[in-house]
Amino acid sequence: MPLRARPDRSSPVAGPGAADGTSRSRPALVPRSRVSDRCRLGGSRRGGARKYRRSRDVTRKEPAEGARGRSPRKEPAEGARGRSPRKEPAEGRAVPQRRLRRRRRRRRPSPLPAGSARAAMVQLYNLHPFGSQSVVPCRQEPARFCCGRDALFVAGAGGSCRVEVFALREQGGCEPLGSFATLGPVRRMAHSPAGDYLVTIEEKSKATFLRVYLNWRCMSAGSSRVCVRMVGHKMEESYSETLKEQMSIVEMPLSDPPLCVSCCPVNGDLLVGCKNKLVMFCLKYLVINQNLTVLDFERSLILHIDNLIPAEVAFCARHIAVMTELEVLILKLELVQQSADRTEQCAHRGSTLEKPEDGGVKDEGPSMPTLQLELDEFIVCQKPVELLGEESKLCEIPITLESTELPTEDTKCFQVRYLLFRRFTPDQSPFGFCEETKLHSVQLLPVYQTGSSVTDHEEIENKRELLSLFCFFSLPHVGYLYSVGKLVELISTYQYSEKSEQAVLTPQFLHVITSENLQCFTVRCSAAAARDEDPYIDTTVKACPPVALDVCTLRMQLFIGPRAICHFKNHIILLTKADTEDITERRKPTRRMLSRKADSIKSRTNSESEPGWNLYIINTVSTIQLYREMVDYSRIYENVKTESCIHLLSEAHLLVRAAVMDPHFLKSDEKEELLKAFRESCAFLGDCYSRFDTKDYHLALPYYRMSGLSVTEVLKRLVSEGDEIQTYERGFIFYLTHSLNEDLNEELSKESANKVLQIFCLADPVQLPHILCSPCMRNVCPLTAVKYLQKVEKIMPSVVVTLTKAFMALKMGDLTMCEHEMGSYKETALASGFTGQPKLLRQRKEGIVVPTEFAVHLKEMQPGLLVAATVALHENSKIELEEADTFFKMLCGNSENTIPQLLVDFWEALLVVCSQEEILQELLLRVTSQYVWRISKKQLPETKPLKTTEDLINSCNHFGLIFPWVTSIMSMGSPSDEDYHEDISKLQSLLCSQSINIAPALPVLEPLTEAGNVGLTIHVLCSTRLGRYEEALDQLLRRCPDAAVLYAQHELKGDNRAVWWNKLLPELCKTTRLTGNDCPVLISSLKETLSVVAMELELRDFLSLLPEDGTAAFFLPHLLHCSQRRLLT
Repeated sequence: MPLRARPDRSSPVAGPGAADGTSRSRPALVPRSRVSDRCRLGGSRRGGARKYRRSRDVTRKEPAEGARGRSPRKEPAEGARGRSPRKEPAEGRAVPQRRLRRRRRRRRPSPLPAGSARAAMVQLYNLHPFGSQSVVPCRQEPARFCCGRDALFVAGAGGSCRVEVFALREQGGCEPLGSFATLGPVRRMAHSPAGDYLVTIEEKSKATFLRVYLNWRCMSAGSSRVCVRMVGHKMEESYSETLKEQMSIVEMPLSDPPLCVSCCPVNGDLLVGCKNKLVMFCLKYLVINQNLTVLDFERSLILHIDNLIPAEVAFCARHIAVMTELEVLILKLELVQQSADRTEQCAHRGSTLEKPEDGGVKDEGPSMPTLQLELDEFIVCQKPVELLGEESKLCEIPITLESTELPTEDTKCFQVRYLLFRRFTPDQSPFGFCEETKLHSVQLLPVYQTGSSVTDHEEIENKRELLSLFCFFSLPHVGYLYSVGKLVELISTYQYSEKSEQAVLTPQFLHVITSENLQCFTVRCSAAAARDEDPYIDTTVKACPPVALDVCTLRMQLFIGPRAICHFKNHIILLTKADTEDITERRKPTRRMLSRKADSIKSRTNSESEPGWNLYIINTVSTIQLYREMVDYSRIYENVKTESCIHLLSEAHLLVRAAVMDPHFLKSDEKEELLKAFRESCAFLGDCYSRFDTKDYHLALPYYRMSGLSVTEVLKRLVSEGDEIQTYERGFIFYLTHSLNEDLNEELSKESANKVLQIFCLADPVQLPHILCSPCMRNVCPLTAVKYLQKVEKIMPSVVVTLTKAFMALKMGDLTMCEHEMGSYKETALASGFTGQPKLLRQRKEGIVVPTEFAVHLKEMQPGLLVAATVALHENSKIELEEADTFFKMLCGNSENTIPQLLVDFWEALLVVCSQEEILQELLLRVTSQYVWRISKKQLPETKPLKTTEDLINSCNHFGLIFPWVTSIMSMGSPSDEDYHEDISKLQSLLCSQSINIAPALPVLEPLTEAGNVGLTIHVLCSTRLGRYEEALDQLLRRCPDAAVLYAQHELKGDNRAVWWNKLLPELCKTTRLTGNDCPVLISSLKETLSVVAMELELRDFLSLLPEDGTAAFFLPHLLHCSQRRLLT
């Protein structure tokens, strides 16, 4: 039977096949004789070949008819597995072990997933993260221990049925608080910070029990009262006083024996792992009375997972990590919005995965019974798999949710979201499968929002907000750290120097114990969490070392026989237990003495080889102390290895950043010192990226910004004193360029400014014009600046260089040179040149736009150029409209409420080019308001306007030709209006156009409505724009009847012609009748109106409009004209 050889050991993911060129993606088939007893029986999920759920990519070949693989007496049929050592294996056959051993090198398999790059070598720094240590005075050998808040719980080994409790002191050491009895030996235990309870899995009479110990601190006060109750037991009012003073033990019965347990650090919920399922208990706070609140649990949810025997579980904020010996699955329970009528449906909710058509972990081989019959001497090894995010659904692990809560309106309905699935293969060696290849130490580490803690412990659990979540798990020789919050990704891979026993993850470190060492690694949790918290990281504002930065080992501390480890704040609890060989090794006699002392050695073996144990409390040094050591250590590489120096300083920065992000940071005694160290670390990193030639040189800018250093302080750090020529790297130039181009409230001294000038002349002369316009360079020597600018102009002449030279000449007081430079280009080119460097005209001081000396000069000498340049700045988004208002007001020395004429000139010029409707209407209202204010207040402009009404009509579509009837009315105005003719004509021209919205402008125009003929024109123009023609005619007939017919001829056209005979003709007849022949203007207007109406109406309609008491001789010519028009048509 042809079989595939197992993949090359250099990669457990996809090794090259056998010599026949088999595919990388195939699983390994290894002779069962090489598999240890543990692998044959199946440690966690299945025995033998059933150890993994499905086989994949197995090459199949049907045996010959009647041939069964299990019969040892029957020879295999032709084409089945051959045993002849003389023949080479056929294509696809498994190479026997003795031949594999000759063909392949002995190498450890790579821990990397398929398609990933090999992990970099972990760098070792011999630092000192561990401080003092003390021994826990346990009365019995520890079997299990855990930490919670400020307490250490130690469960005895062997047949001991007690848990000892110790108080951990902040400075190290501990003191006994008391102890309490358990039902049997403790197999697993965990403490929950939320609720301050201890949960244990205990064994008695070959049965396991799940128990929760509440109010255990009463034991330390000397109380021996214990209350044992079942979970969900109703508390009686009468027990209120006794519950305060006694420890409560909650029995939590389960249908299947509990295997592992985990507590959620956020809300105190409990997750229990059993065979083929996970059971979740919610922590409840029961209010007995006003003075007593009791904790209890409610079994709320069961996750049914087929063929799963969890070795460890982790639970945090509805995220669940389940680990078997070689697989890790991370899930998230998501709330589902359910209506009231569907509450009942939430009681039993299934989340079963559909099998994908393509991809996923498929069963491509024969059925397992057939495979066992055919491969009686082989075991199928699944290939490694890494599925992240949505792809993790392809793991084909169906999960069914069963809600065990009583259905109510508040019942929470969940669905499962798969986040990560990872499968590994056993470690293969030439001597068989490694029995100890299995996962351990799965953990979920939450990181909270900075500064979200409060003083009370209970309030902390309720109010702190989760920011990021990380998951860690480890193989014996490699560990993996994933981010499972907003994005699921592999952050770091940890290569251990030797086989690991256990690991514990903290926000600052990863502590790993091996057979002889306690190792301390750096982590990237703070780097990932910082990016989740602050969107400005990885910009020019803020920076943080990358998440992908290689991790390093800070320390490998020698210990004899480390067995278990846990962590609490700055304490590491370490259990060591020396093996028999460790104790007797130092007592072994030399070869010469063996023969003489053999008997005595044997006699002492039993007494001296008893294993010894110790439980240590190891205090990690303060963050500040370790930070200082890392900074000192980095100086070794400062001038030797650039990357190592940056790497170590980045580690120091992340160390401090993690401490600053701690929820208890706000009440930390080291707060000010940590913030100072944080800023200092940013300065050190800024120095590195400024001094060294690295690809990430741009990081110098954000790090220096976060350091709080001024430009002067940075110059002192990086620029040597004297006139010697230095080489300046890109990072330093990048920092200076961006810093000086910003509006900083800092002025460099003359010496520093000249030094900056020299630096840019050598490193980047093109930037000189822009640097000289910086507010920081206000004290620069203008003569020196002109010399440097002349050199730049020879290389790359431009308008900006010319304008900068004129600016410097103005600073020197050389007006002749300034005028000469300004005459080098036309005014339009100069106006466009200011957009290349707006700081020639305006600068910002404390957020306020301030005009420069150059702008003051242009105001006096070339105001038109100044206005044109400001318009160009606005159109290129270099200055906002409100900023331009402030700019001109400060330039002209006007108060906040006074509008200078130069600002009005700017508005009028901007109207010519503005295309944004919103800004256009704002400008029209502003100029209208200013015209109205001047006319009503009889205020003349302080300077001559740059454009007349005629100029604006010719150049701007928003100023229209003034209507004849308006001119007619104004011709009869008073001589005093002539003084404000420009403002009046500009306002009328605006209203004669169709651009301005009249409705918003009415309140602005209100002061002029009664102001003589000007007010009349404004009123009539507004009424006309609003379509109120009859109202406009009433105003004209009452105040200026001479213009009524002119108005009608201009405005009453098209659909509005009916106003002639419906409004104008009756009103004129009425007015004429009252005045008689004394008003020739009215008679003339009436005749003109009759002529127009006669041309428009039929004779009968026209006749009906004439007054009955009218003079026939007056109306007869118009009737005759109307009749003749009818005959002609």
